[in-house]
Amino acid sequence: MADRNKQVSRRNFLKAGAAGTAALIGGALLNPGSLLGSTVKAESHDAHNGAEPGSHAMQHGYDPGTEVTEGLKMAREALTSFDYGKVSQSADGRTIREYEMTALDQEIEIMKGVKFPGWTYNGTIPGPTIRCTEGDILRIKFSNATSHPHSIHFHGIHPTNMDGLEQVPPGGTFTYEFEAKPAGMMVYHCHVQPFRHHLHKGMYGNFIIDPKKPRTPAKEFSMVMNGYDLDFDGENEVYTVNGYAFAYMQEPVKVKVGELVRIYLSNFLEFDLINSFHLHANFFHYYAIGADPEARPYYTDTIVLGQGERGLVEIVFPTPGKYMFHAHVSEFTELGWMGFFEAE
Repeated sequence: MADRNKQVSRRNFLKAGAAGTAALIGGALLNPGSLLGSTVKAESHDAHNGAEPGSHAMQHGYDPGTEVTEGLKMAREALTSFDYGKVSQSADGRTIREYEMTALDQEIEIMKGVKFPGWTYNGTIPGPTIRCTEGDILRIKFSNATSHPHSIHFHGIHPTNMDGLEQVPPGGTFTYEFEAKPAGMMVYHCHVQPFRHHLHKGMYGNFIIDPKKPRTPAKEFSMVMNGYDLDFDGENEVYTVNGYAFAYMQEPVKVKVGELVRIYLSNFLEFDLINSFHLHANFFHYYAIGADPEARPYYTDTIVLGQGERGLVEIVFPTPGKYMFHAHVSEFTELGWMGFFEAE
C-alpha cells in the first residue's frame, strides 16, 4: 500500500498547479505541515530519513517568468560553452590538450527558489563540455575536493588503466592521459559505487571528439538531459536540459532560418529507464554517437535514449517562429523538460 500511495502522490502534484511550487516543495522537504517560505533546498541524501515525497507541481502551461537566476545563467553557459583545454605541441608535433577537473560539493539552483545538494565537476551540473579533435593527446588532472571518493570514466577508446575504475580518495588527485578516439559524441561520468547515486547527484558531462576532417559548419549547442530526485526516494520530481527546469522556455534558443543547427545531445537521467527528444513543427537528422561519417541518419521528429546514449541532432528551421522541443513523456515535460527554439 505504501508504494501505491507514493505513486499517487507523485502524480497528484501534477494537478496542484505551478503557482505554489516553491512553497509546496519547501513544505514537503524542509518543514512538514508548513507551506511557508520561498527559498527552498532539497534535503541531502545523507540526512534523508525516509519521509514521504512532497506534492509539488508544475504544469504544461507553466510560466517560468523573466528573472535571470544563477541556475538559468548556468544553463545558458552550458548550452554554448566548450572547453578545449590548454593547448601545446609535443616534440613530434602532436596536439596536447590539458584540462583541470575538480570534484566539488555544490548547491545547484535547479529552478527558481529550489537548490539541490549536488556532487559536481567544477561546480556545475552538468560538468563542463570537454572538446578536442581525434588524435589529440588529452591530459585531465582530476582533483577530489569532496568528502567522498570519485573518479572520471570517459567513454571512447583508451588504455584500461585510464578508465576511471580506480577511486580517487578525498584530497587525492589523478591525471588521466590518453589519445582521443574515435571521433564522435562521447560522455564522461563518475564510476564509483553506488553508481546511481553518483550520477543522480550530478557527476557527468558531454565529451566531444571532432573528426580530423571538420564537419559541415553549423550553429552548435551542447545539451544534457537529466533529472533530480529532491527527496531521495528513487523517483525524480524535476526534469531538465542542462540542469535548470524550463530554462529554454524562459530563454528560447536563438537560431537563424535556413542555418544548420547541430546539437550534441546526451541522456543522463537516473531512476527512469528512458528519456526522449521531440521537436515540434519540423524534422531533424539524428546520428547515433556520430562516430561513423558514412552512417545513414534517422530522419525523424522524436528519438528515444537510454542512460549514457548520445548523438548528433542536425536541424534546419525553414521559417521564422518558435519551435517547441521537449521529452515525449508528458510527466517529464510538465516537470521541467521543455523549451523552444526561436528561428529568426
